[in-house]
Amino acid sequence: MSTTDRSATILCIDDDFETSSLIAEELEERGFKVVLANSGQQALSLLPGLRPDLVLSDISMPSMSGFEVLENFLRSAPHVTRTPFVFLTALSDRETELKGRRLGADDYVTKPIDFDLLHAIIDARLRGGARFGGSETSQHELNEREIETLLWAARGKTSDEIASIVSITKRTVDYHLDNARNKLGVATRIEAAVKAALIGLIEP
Repeated sequence: MSTTDRSATILCIDDDFETSSLIAEELEERGFKVVLANSGQQALSLLPGLRPDLVLSDISMPSMSGFEVLENFLRSAPHVTRTPFVFLTALSDRETELKGRRLGADDYVTKPIDFDLLHAIIDARLRGGARFGGSETSQHELNEREIETLLWAARGKTSDEIASIVSITKRTVDYHLDNARNKLGVATRIEAAVKAALIGLIEP
């Protein structure tokens, strides 16, 4: 068992008690610490005092869907914007998966759950570091905020939308995007996003 496994806390959001209990039992046996939330609202209420290493979330839930959970995390919980987010759902159609990934999910796993596969995905995400950049950051002289804003720009977000997501002003967003463009030696933000993706700084 790896050191990462022993220290990692997983926040699991699922409105089905039997499913979430099974997930918790399986992951705890594999060395993870698991915190359960039976709704998106409950998960959000936990966040001020919780810093999970990874989030697992169902999509089809009453009151707040998994998509809304992810969007709310990004808007209202800045300390988890760099936390890997994985959808765990019975919805296997391509459009739903694409929507989840476009919103910013790191992975998409369908039920019934293959726990060996899920463990491998969790371990890979935890070893991979922050979603908005890793060791490449210093190599290319982009700071975390520049990488973060560039990632959202690559996903088609406007400066106003990025400002809302990461809780900074539009002027600050433009400042970081222009810095990233200059450091990468390109003329436009689109070119900066493409180059950052090619060299592994972001995963659009």
